[in-house]
Amino acid sequence: MGLRELITDVWSWLDYKPAMADPRRPGRNTWAELTRSWVPDEDLRRLAAYRLLAAYDSNQAGQFAAVTGDDEAGIERRELGDASKLVDTALGYLLGSQQVISVAGAEHADDEPTAEAAAALAVQDKLRSWAEKELLPLRMQQAERTAILLGDAVYTLAWDPAKGRALLRTWDPGLYFPEWPEDGEQDGAEFPLRVHLAWELPEDKRRGLKTRLRRVTYELGPISPASRRGAAKDGSPAREYLYTESGDPILVKGDVRNADTGIITRTYPWAPNRPSPWTCFLTDAEWDLDDLTYADLLYDLPTHKARYRVRSDGEVLDRLDLMVDFIPVVHITNSIPASGEHWGKPTVATVLQALDELSATDTDGSGASATTGSPIIGLAGARLPIDRATGQPLPVKVRAGTVWQLNDNGRMDVLDTSAQLAELRARVDHILDRIAANSRLTAAGLGTLDPTALPSGYALQLALGPLDSLVAAMRLVRNHKYAVLLRMVQRLHQAGQAEGWPTGESLPARLMWGPHTPTDRAAVLDEVVKGVGAGVLSVETGVRMLIDAGYPIDDEQTEIERIQARAFEAAARLADATGDNAAVREYLGLSKADLELPNTPLISAEERSE
Repeated sequence: MGLRELITDVWSWLDYKPAMADPRRPGRNTWAELTRSWVPDEDLRRLAAYRLLAAYDSNQAGQFAAVTGDDEAGIERRELGDASKLVDTALGYLLGSQQVISVAGAEHADDEPTAEAAAALAVQDKLRSWAEKELLPLRMQQAERTAILLGDAVYTLAWDPAKGRALLRTWDPGLYFPEWPEDGEQDGAEFPLRVHLAWELPEDKRRGLKTRLRRVTYELGPISPASRRGAAKDGSPAREYLYTESGDPILVKGDVRNADTGIITRTYPWAPNRPSPWTCFLTDAEWDLDDLTYADLLYDLPTHKARYRVRSDGEVLDRLDLMVDFIPVVHITNSIPASGEHWGKPTVATVLQALDELSATDTDGSGASATTGSPIIGLAGARLPIDRATGQPLPVKVRAGTVWQLNDNGRMDVLDTSAQLAELRARVDHILDRIAANSRLTAAGLGTLDPTALPSGYALQLALGPLDSLVAAMRLVRNHKYAVLLRMVQRLHQAGQAEGWPTGESLPARLMWGPHTPTDRAAVLDEVVKGVGAGVLSVETGVRMLIDAGYPIDDEQTEIERIQARAFEAAARLADATGDNAAVREYLGLSKADLELPNTPLISAEERSE
């Protein structure tokens, strides 16, 4: 390989694999066949990386190496799940103990009962209810494990009129093909103007279907006239745009057309004062692979050969107007992309060669353990049993209770490989330490560190320092994406006119991560008791610390109210300090007292004399 052929990109850590250095190279490269299909050349390295990483996760890296010609003996390689363990460990630390949706301002709904705080609390309750129905924690487990393993993950949102809510789905990033803007500098924070989800459908001989390519496309474009279901020349479903007899476009209710420019604008519920000329179109179509030529790549498939799918409600998915001005697709990266890049880096990327070393050492250790447990024995001057049929000595096997008769000068020598086995075991521990250090998961994080080796809790915190920085970086790159996801959820419910969802600008919502490392709950509780008792910590701060430590507190404000309802000594001090009985009753959560004196009936003198 010359310097001009050296590829340096986000997948350069795979270049040590001969079959992955250039997926476009024909010959021994099994990925070269994809160059003759619908996959663009610029996506081949990414797809090849995904396939290789999935093989490591499934303990198939040796088989992959044997198939691609990297290692003919790879089929004999022993893989004991180390790659999968790294991924699952990183996933546990990333997600933490819990994930909570929080809307800015909702925490002041009880302290400051303003309209803004009440609206924030209402949206927060709506989002949490939606997350429970859509199994958001489960979806996050699926997507985030994929992101940690492959470097990328994909969410899509779709409005379901029957259920009355936005549906959340996760996708394999190998099916994700975005189109980025061509003008301007590329940046990882940019959003694509078109997004394709494409995959092949296998041949179905029973139904008479050939191998097909399915492509789902989301595209931002100028608002079009109203449309309805129609038919193409061959009778297949297609979308038909509506015009008046005079040739003027018929508009969707609420759209406005500028007579001078012809541009159609629409006012969305989340931007009532900013009409927008943009909307998102959805297209879902299929192509027979036999109808595609070498020039028909994913991004420019021939539309005249497409067969458009029909939704359950009868809508033809041929540039269907979704009535939103954003693409409801969220791409998650595992790491902070470098300048000009859009793809993430897997957690196992930097230690992939170490995993190969570990697998090779395990394979060697397996062979050494076989000769140690069943040693090779050399016999001299032994009387071996004879096969009466052939007259040849029978094979000698070492079994418990076996007795051999030796001549006077007979000898038995045993090959001892226990020393080599011990060296291989020590090498395994050394490689594991390198993997823990270079992946930043640390030996303490992977559970391989001896607890007695740490003199104090402070030493444990220092040992977990690289893990803390790794988790912080992984969460930093995701915070914005989940904020965008929750904003899209609000807007889809507004566009679908879901009951109870307020109109107007979407409120900022974010995902709160739980602690990723174990917490000394007893120490935190003692700290809170002393801090709140001494007056240097507020009750609100103390309750928040207890929640972060993992105490089962469902709602912060409700817990504070329960504490104050039983804080009679604090209420007495409040009464002494203010002399305000109403403030004391409010502090204890009691209703206001009736200050009016009861009417006392007066008895007349005549009645008293009687």
